[in-house]
Amino acid sequence: MSSVLGKVNAFDMAQHQLDVVAQRLGLDASIHERLRYPRRSLSISIPVTMDDGKVRVFQGYRVHHNLFRGPAKGGIRYQEDVSLDEVSALAMWMTWKCALMEIPFGGAKGGVVCTPRDMSVGELERMTRRMTSELMIIIGPNKDIPAPDMNTNAQTMAWIMDTYSMNVGHSVPSVVTGKPLALGGSKGREDATGRGCVFVVLELLKRTNRSIDGLRVAIQGFGNVGGAAARLIQQAGAMVVAVSDCRGGIYQSNGLDIQAVIDHVKEAGQVSGFAQAGPVTNDELLELDCDVLIPAALGNQITSENAARIRANIVAEGANGPTTPEADRILQERGVVVIPDVLANAGGVTVSYFEWV
Repeated sequence: MSSVLGKVNAFDMAQHQLDVVAQRLGLDASIHERLRYPRRSLSISIPVTMDDGKVRVFQGYRVHHNLFRGPAKGGIRYQEDVSLDEVSALAMWMTWKCALMEIPFGGAKGGVVCTPRDMSVGELERMTRRMTSELMIIIGPNKDIPAPDMNTNAQTMAWIMDTYSMNVGHSVPSVVTGKPLALGGSKGREDATGRGCVFVVLELLKRTNRSIDGLRVAIQGFGNVGGAAARLIQQAGAMVVAVSDCRGGIYQSNGLDIQAVIDHVKEAGQVSGFAQAGPVTNDELLELDCDVLIPAALGNQITSENAARIRANIVAEGANGPTTPEADRILQERGVVVIPDVLANAGGVTVSYFEWV
């Protein structure tokens, strides 16, 4: 697998994981080979008139990994480092996730190479609507149902639904999930992925006869997944000692007041600078002394470079692909229990299925 400083190409990683499992299962070679590659990949150019009047072209991708179980299902992310390999890996993981949850969907994923924090609401809307028009050839309520992912939300889904509906001439709420409540969204969708992550941690503790009370938890990421997980696991009795976002993190050995952190983020736009905690980097957070580590931000965070220094004895993968195969091996040898992403973050697609139905 190609890697730089322990970082592994996401699609190489997904294929490696499949190869290991296929061998363990004794999977038929023809089925194994078919599952190693996406069914189809679409690359699109998205011309957008920016606020200064200039036209900028963004690159986008939509990948269908497998459609045997039903229409393709998967989020769309807006991120500056999105690549076709990353989207292909995410689509493959969605196939396993939907199958594990016994949901009649196949796996898909999408992404646009952009920096959303540097774009106005108008620019994001124009980009999303043009992207939707370009994706019309492969998306649809019985073909491929997008959903929110990194840096996209209910508003993004509303733009997609509206654009799709305008193109076909009638309202089609089931073309996306994660919509606003007024358009048929689910009340539970925003917290669903983080809530599902907390559920599986609680179930693991139950099965290993451990108590949630006073359990020390560190969470990398404070968006929809990490923020919800932090709030809900604290409500369940755990002590959240550290959280972070893309700009840095905060640490308090005696536990953070998560609601106070949420209020601070609403005001400051970041977790850094929270008065009742000290600073910590994203890399340092992963290696903190804690019981449960929830990487809920980006992939490729726990690698061969830092796996030996992970001090948590439970890693719950809130993000997609946060642990490389080599790091997985190191953690296993050290007795660290890893709850894989296809289980730990499957709450979102589960709620999305009911919204689609």
